[in-house]
Amino acid sequence: MTERTGRCLCGAVSFTLSADPLLTRVCWCRDCQHLAANGTVNLLVPTDGLAISGPLAEHTKTADSGNEVTRQFCPSCGTHLFAKSSARPQFRVVRAGNLDDPSSVQPSMNIWAASAPGWACLDPALERVEQQPAAPPSPAGRT
Repeated sequence: MTERTGRCLCGAVSFTLSADPLLTRVCWCRDCQHLAANGTVNLLVPTDGLAISGPLAEHTKTADSGNEVTRQFCPSCGTHLFAKSSARPQFRVVRAGNLDDPSSVQPSMNIWAASAPGWACLDPALERVEQQPAAPPSPAGRT
């Protein structure tokens, strides 16, 4: 296990990951495209493996999957940091670009690939899932 740290653009929110990501994926859903004007690289981590310091603002929306997704961001600089789904409270999404060392992770798949624009650069070496992938199993000893 490698401890990872990160922060928002202004530094008002920081976080520590005390567990390795369960998955690292590039998401091409329309919501992620609105957030980043591109696909976003996301870590799926156990909820209890994420420690956050600083205030967060939230926005909740029904995603194309039908799940309620709450996205969390810094109220000062607007940096989008985390997300959580009503269907999977045992997991949190962490935006890889906010890691102090984003090169410490490597995506393994493109998800919601059917929503990617024609100009998107999807790495053909990564697994391609057209929409929502199946849920990963919960980490051992966690609920």
